[in-house]
Amino acid sequence: MVITSGEGAWVTDVTGRRYLDLLAGYSALNFGHRHPALVAAAVEQLERVTLTSRAFHHTLLGAFCRELAQLTGTEMVLPVNTGAEAVESAIKVARLWAYRAKGIPDGTAEIVVMSGNFHGRTTTIVSFSTEEESRAGFGPFTPGFVVVPYGDLDALRGAITSRTAAVLLEPVQGEAGVLVPPPGYLAGVRAACDDTGALLIADEIQSGLARTGELLALDHDHVRADLYTLGKALGGGILPVSAVVGRRAVLGVLRPGEHGSTFGGNPLACAVGRAVIALLASGEFQSRSQELGAHLHTRLRTLVDCGAAQITGRGLWAGVHLAPGGPTGRMAAEALLARGVLCKETQTTTLRIAPPLVISRDDLDLALDAITDVLLH
Repeated sequence: MVITSGEGAWVTDVTGRRYLDLLAGYSALNFGHRHPALVAAAVEQLERVTLTSRAFHHTLLGAFCRELAQLTGTEMVLPVNTGAEAVESAIKVARLWAYRAKGIPDGTAEIVVMSGNFHGRTTTIVSFSTEEESRAGFGPFTPGFVVVPYGDLDALRGAITSRTAAVLLEPVQGEAGVLVPPPGYLAGVRAACDDTGALLIADEIQSGLARTGELLALDHDHVRADLYTLGKALGGGILPVSAVVGRRAVLGVLRPGEHGSTFGGNPLACAVGRAVIALLASGEFQSRSQELGAHLHTRLRTLVDCGAAQITGRGLWAGVHLAPGGPTGRMAAEALLARGVLCKETQTTTLRIAPPLVISRDDLDLALDAITDVLLH
């Protein structure tokens, strides 16, 4: 199917057929298609100036950085463009911090990462992927990463050494099947980092900005990271906007000229980003994710042993792990497409459910009815 237009939680294809969007651009469309406040901010800025490069200042960059720092409770903001670029930037900052602040010998820093991770598709990032599909044919790979099982606190503690600069993880693993770690795990990771002087980097590109019912997924566990990577929904589904936010003592190790971005923090991105921040500051979308997410998970759990083996996730985000012997995730997604619902498989046997946070309860039930029909028949 080929999409020609979208509004809210709905899109229309070239034949005029409408579909309910349960993918939401992998959380880039948390506020739905063409949210009026975000479109208005983009149109207004398009009539002024869209790019100055970072060689020159513009009137929106300072306000964007200040408002994003206030929203996230952090001290410093590094604006970039895509999620992968934010992760790459965080890796560079963590290594630089390790050499300048922690005293690790130059060129020896390690970053502990998790199995099942998905942080992007650059050469360095796929170097520590555990998915063969992401790695095959793209070597040689970047060294300096140690992989441990996600959710295994003992393995994490055993992997941290005097050379460890940081621990990088997703508070909820999206591509792995919308997996939430065991209770106490994230607090344990924070404690392990504190005990050893390592940084904690939280990749909140998919899980952040209200998707799980809190502003940041780490907030559920009352855990704070030293650095966060943000993206996807930060651009409101209009253009790529991402950032690394965190402690000044960490991000502040960068000196002028050591890192840069032609488009990072451009006026158009800042205008849309500020409109996104204003939406999130109201708390409305966090509340919608909590309330509709509770309804989503309640209904999906009725499908366990009725086509589903397990339901995972948090807030308005769920992984439907299909029972052995039934349809594959691809088959289920195609069956939903025929019923007018857009979804996507991950990990072969899992459907990822992530509708825009503006979806109505009636439309959510319409989608859940279609999912129930597919799994039961």
